[in-house]
Amino acid sequence: MSGSATTQPGFFAALAQYRDRRLLFIFLLGCSSGFPWVLIGSAMSGWLKDANLSRATIGFFGSVTAVYAINFLWAPLVDRVKLGWLYRLLGQRRSWILLMQLFIVLATIAIANTNPAYSLIWTSLLALCIAAAAATMDIAIDGYRIDIIGDNAARLPAAAAMSVAGWWTGYSLPGFYAFHYADSHGWPQVYLGMALILMALALVSLFITEPVSHRDLLQQKAAARYQQKIQHPALLWLSVTVIEPFAEFFRRNGMLLSCSLIAFILIFKLGEALLGRMSIQFYREVGFSNEQIAEYSKLIGWGATMVFTLLGSLLNVRFGVIKGLVLGGVTMAASNLMFAWIALVGPDEQLLLWTILLDNFTTAFSIVAFVAFLTSFTGVAFSATQYALLASIGNFARTSMASFAGSLVDALDGNWALFFVLTSLMVIPGLLLLWFIVRQLKRQQRNAAE
Repeated sequence: MSGSATTQPGFFAALAQYRDRRLLFIFLLGCSSGFPWVLIGSAMSGWLKDANLSRATIGFFGSVTAVYAINFLWAPLVDRVKLGWLYRLLGQRRSWILLMQLFIVLATIAIANTNPAYSLIWTSLLALCIAAAAATMDIAIDGYRIDIIGDNAARLPAAAAMSVAGWWTGYSLPGFYAFHYADSHGWPQVYLGMALILMALALVSLFITEPVSHRDLLQQKAAARYQQKIQHPALLWLSVTVIEPFAEFFRRNGMLLSCSLIAFILIFKLGEALLGRMSIQFYREVGFSNEQIAEYSKLIGWGATMVFTLLGSLLNVRFGVIKGLVLGGVTMAASNLMFAWIALVGPDEQLLLWTILLDNFTTAFSIVAFVAFLTSFTGVAFSATQYALLASIGNFARTSMASFAGSLVDALDGNWALFFVLTSLMVIPGLLLLWFIVRQLKRQQRNAAE
């Protein structure tokens, strides 16, 4: 399947797609998906900074999110395992989502009762629990999005946009709350408040519609093919659950295209990941307060992301996802250079505002294209597993590889400007790989036509 939109309607036709209430469900679940990144990401970085921990420690603490990079290992279970009475009550996707949401609520309450300045290991373990549950929840949420949209390729950018808008709502608004009240209420009270917000999001899962798909039928057909070689029931179940999702992905897309796609996902947003990991540390070191971070990075950034996400989906539908990825990559490099400018000038609020606006345009636009692009390579039978495979590769760059961001700044003797210039140059290899993938897609289309 091509990574670009197969149809390119006008702006008004693209805008009319947002009347589909399934997109509201996707948005609400996207809020739950973005929330954990506040708990173990930006808010935790602020808490660790206020606890006077080092740059390297803050950078490496973020490695707890490395579970996002390996969640494809247990993604087949989310596709295949039915959770007893929860499954009978809610269905396959919603039962997994609700269970993980409740687990995150409990872990958040626990982490609110820690002090990272004196018990960093205990705080890290609880953060790891949140990350593992959130990574599992994301598998189910991504599977939900793919299943409920079905094979309607024209709706992929709109679905991706609502997922991204939801993610940034779940990340930015609680983030605004966290930084706005951190100085006056303290981080433990802030985390208890965020646990209540997450509980409200968990209730939403009870009222959305479970998607209807032919997943079970297709999985049965896959099992029938394996039965010719494997007779033992347990081995048969394991083969269909663990092997077939990945085997089917490589069969359908071809080995060269699949490997090229994996390499592209790994490096395309690496520079942005490094920037994101150290952004809170940078804001504080350059002289911005927690309240300024709340106002500009979280509240204004959220509003800009909402607008740019909608605009990005319309432009991606109109001009195609591939062009969206190219524009997203170029503006990604430009926004990183804006951060380098702040590093040279200092805590200029006007410059910060324009940097936040450009950065959020870049993020919204490129992620909409990126999510739609990845979704186009997944199949129906194992949608959650195959998307988790692709997303986890990107998360590996955002989590494990980005953990060295603090050490890189230290190696540059705290030269933030040079750090941001280097992150802007990291987009070039990704754009070259995208050009190679597009050539392969066109070659496949020509061969299919012949």
